[in-house]
Amino acid sequence: MISIYSQEFENIKSIVESWGEPEYRARQIWDGLYKKYWNNPEQFSTLSKHIRKKLSQRFIFNSLTAVINQNSKNNLTNKTLFQLNSGDAIETVLMLSEESKGKRPLVTICLSTQVGCGIGCGFCATGQMGFRRNLDSSEIIEQFLYFSRRLYHENRHITNIVFMGMGEPFLNYNAVNRSIDIMKSPDGINLGSRRFTISTIGIVPGILQLAKEKPQVNLAVSLHSADDELRNNLVPINKKYPLDILIKTCLKYVEITNRRITFEYVLIQNVNDSPTQAKSLAHRLQPFLQNGSSLCHVNLIPLNPTTNYRHGPSMLTRANEFQKLLNTNGIPCTIRKRRGIDIQAGCGQLTSAVKLG
Repeated sequence: MISIYSQEFENIKSIVESWGEPEYRARQIWDGLYKKYWNNPEQFSTLSKHIRKKLSQRFIFNSLTAVINQNSKNNLTNKTLFQLNSGDAIETVLMLSEESKGKRPLVTICLSTQVGCGIGCGFCATGQMGFRRNLDSSEIIEQFLYFSRRLYHENRHITNIVFMGMGEPFLNYNAVNRSIDIMKSPDGINLGSRRFTISTIGIVPGILQLAKEKPQVNLAVSLHSADDELRNNLVPINKKYPLDILIKTCLKYVEITNRRITFEYVLIQNVNDSPTQAKSLAHRLQPFLQNGSSLCHVNLIPLNPTTNYRHGPSMLTRANEFQKLLNTNGIPCTIRKRRGIDIQAGCGQLTSAVKLG
């Protein structure tokens, strides 16, 4: 049996027609899955018992189970640990923006794309786990649907999707691409391309493929250092895709898409947060300053501490100085507010701390 969430609409349509049913039955199934968020064949009350039985015999409707669910003290961040049918565990984080005048808060979901990660960044809890396997597109989509189902009953919905959870999205490109296509489907969830952001550690072929295939999807590239020697230690993949190549690729991305790129930079106290590093980063990013505007933005992210990494986050005064130096050199920069520290919301932290039976 296969997951029903691995099927695009045309696949569902072909299967339903092979059962001798009209096309509108496929639309009823699709509507139930992605508008009403049903996850049990018996919920499809618009279908006959005969079709519901066929669905239960042909498809899996649940491939992940919520094991741990944690809310931050301010109730703006929720982290859920899922166990997959394979026995593996992944994490998903839901983040609400704070209320602003007359506007409903944004609802952002951070999805995992792999079990573990093979990049091996020492400061990252997921990197410390090592790589176990790729998620398939249905397992990615089910993370979204789990939270959508909960929000549906509150008359709310997810507004933004970021692939910033466990794993490197571009090392599971096909599944990520397929999941985006299904979540973009105008007959279902109907999210626009600009509602998606893919975060990468700097997989050059993936950046170029995204630029050509999905130019409206947002891109975030994690740098964490502006010189190769330090980045080799922090981000081992830099030895394969060093900074000169990565920056040129990012400029190519901007050229193809005509869209601004985000650079993410984890601030680690006394490791990569010096004024020298800030000036070096500003120099690296000067090519993105064109025609009086910036085609990049830097997000500074104070490190989420992990038990297997001895360094901690930069002090606020040091982070502010880093930001000031970037801004002075024309590089737009913000310090990301730390979220969910009390519930181990950093990538891989909860999975690393829990052993499933």
